Amino acid sequence: MPDGICLYAVGDIHGERGALDRLLTMIDQDRQRRSHLRPLLVFLGDYVDRGVDSCGVIERLSSGPLPGVECRFLLGNHEEAMLAFLDDPVGNAEWLRFGGAETLASYGIPPSVGITDRTRCEALRDALAERLPTRHLEFLQGLEHLLVIGDYAFVHAGIAPGRRLDRQRQEDMLWIRTPFLSSTLRHDRVIVHGHTIVDEPEILFNRIAIDTGAYATGVLTGLVLFGNHRDIIQSGPRDHGRPEQ
Repeated sequence: MPDGICLYAVGDIHGERGALDRLLTMIDQDRQRRSHLRPLLVFLGDYVDRGVDSCGVIERLSSGPLPGVECRFLLGNHEEAMLAFLDDPVGNAEWLRFGGAETLASYGIPPSVGITDRTRCEALRDALAERLPTRHLEFLQGLEHLLVIGDYAFVHAGIAPGRRLDRQRQEDMLWIRTPFLSSTLRHDRVIVHGHTIVDEPEILFNRIAIDTGAYATGVLTGLVLFGNHRDIIQSGPRDHGRPEQ
C-alpha cells in the first residue's frame, strides 16, 4: 500500500446485514488503533441476493458505512443482474432464481421463482422500481468495475490472465472463475477478489480470495492492507456447511 494508507477490503455480503454491521464495528476499532494511517474501505461487490436483508445492506452502504471514512464500492455480478432485471424483467428473469427472490422479499415484495410470464415479470419489476429508494438505485448505478491502488487491484470475480488491467472485459471481471483461479501467471498487480467461495481466505502470490460465503456460513471477511503487511478480520461464526457457489 502507498505510505499513509490502511485499506480494508470486504468480501461478498449477500444480504447479511448483521454480519456487515459486526465487521464494520471491528474495522472501526482496528482503524482507531492505526490512527496515524488514513483508512480506506473497498467493498468487492455482491451486496444483494441470497441473504435475508439486501435492502438493509444497501441502506447501510449507501448512507456511509463508517462516518468520515472514504469508501469505494465495486460492482458484483448480482448487482449487474438486479439492474438488468429492472431494465428488462422478462429477458433477465433468471435473476429471480439465483437470489433475486430474496432481494425482492427484503423490499417487501412477495417473491416468485422460476417464472417467465411477461405480465408477472413486469409486475415484479414495477413493484421493485416503486419500492427501491432513489439513493439505493443511484448507489447501484454508480458502482465501479476495477480499482487499482499500490501493488493491488480490486475486482469482484477476477481478471483474464495475460491481459492488461486496462484491457479487461466487464464479463470477466464480474463472472470469471476458470482460468483465473488456476492461473500461475504473475498479473500486473496482486488481484484481490470475491465471487468464488473459499473455506478460508486464500493468500497467494498473484491473488487473494476473501469470499467466505457469509450468507450460508455467517462469516464475512475483511482483508487489511498497510505498507507491506496483510491481516484478516472476520465477523460471525462458522456454523453452517459449505454453501453452493
